[in-house]
Amino acid sequence: MGHQPLSPQLSSQVLLHCSQEGSSTSWIYKAVNETALLSITAPGNIYEATWRREGQRLVQIKDNKARHFVNKEQCRCAILRNGTLQIQRVEKADSGNYTVMVYQKDGKLKAEENVIFFVQESVPQPILTAECRNKSVSVKCEAKEKAKNEAKEKGEDETFIIELTQPNGKKIRKNATLLEWHGWNSGTFRCVAKNQVSEKMAEKAIKCSGKMDFYLILGIAGGAVFFVIFVICLIYCIRRKKTKRNEVYEEERVMQTLPMERENGMRELPQPPSRPTPRQLRVQQRPLPPQPQEPQQPRPQPRPRTQPRTPNLPRQRP
Repeated sequence: MGHQPLSPQLSSQVLLHCSQEGSSTSWIYKAVNETALLSITAPGNIYEATWRREGQRLVQIKDNKARHFVNKEQCRCAILRNGTLQIQRVEKADSGNYTVMVYQKDGKLKAEENVIFFVQESVPQPILTAECRNKSVSVKCEAKEKAKNEAKEKGEDETFIIELTQPNGKKIRKNATLLEWHGWNSGTFRCVAKNQVSEKMAEKAIKCSGKMDFYLILGIAGGAVFFVIFVICLIYCIRRKKTKRNEVYEEERVMQTLPMERENGMRELPQPPSRPTPRQLRVQQRPLPPQPQEPQQPRPQPRPRTQPRTPNLPRQRP
């Protein structure tokens, strides 16, 4: 039968309670050096109750009188009037299976209850470290300082529940003292180390230059594409404006040269039709009537001068 972990914020000790034919089983977790209370769930007054650990009797109450079967100082235990077993300054050696037998005044068995008791160390403060490798991030969450000390003293390792939360919200959980993760996500990482009696957290913002370079490359590429598009649009606008200007200039030039062409056309003689009409052809083919010829008269000859011309003499003044 499995059991569920106890939240460290709760003061309650019982995690799961099962009943089978007058007997019940519960799980209790406590941290080292705390005080544990193993209570009886049977209703009514308790006349007689006897607590055993792994079959060995520890303490008994009968008619409101307590009795110890072991050394009270070594046990660090006591029994209350309601039959509850109290253990002070619990140690990891106190972990085990505890059984209580409850009897009525007539000696009849009233209830039998089992308690599985766990004593754990508080988790150490987790250490969150990160390292950038080849434009990726390597994250390490470690909580093993006290576990190493316990391993030296007790010769055994103690593991915790380590949970690593990535910047995108994804969680990785492992029952160990060390958790490593490699990826590309830069941002805030959270490392939680916990067990059934305690929980501690470490948080760290991690940014690798490789990730920033990736975004920088994307930004530069996007800027280059935008610049090329801008240059193409600018060239297109300039060419379109130049073409429109040439069209306007051509129209103005045509308007200016049109009067001159008209004036030159008026000065030129009319050109004969390139192809005569049938009427013109008949007129050209008809022979002209003969014209009377006049006798040619002799060309008059110049008359000879008979008298010489007198020279002009200068006039004399009176």
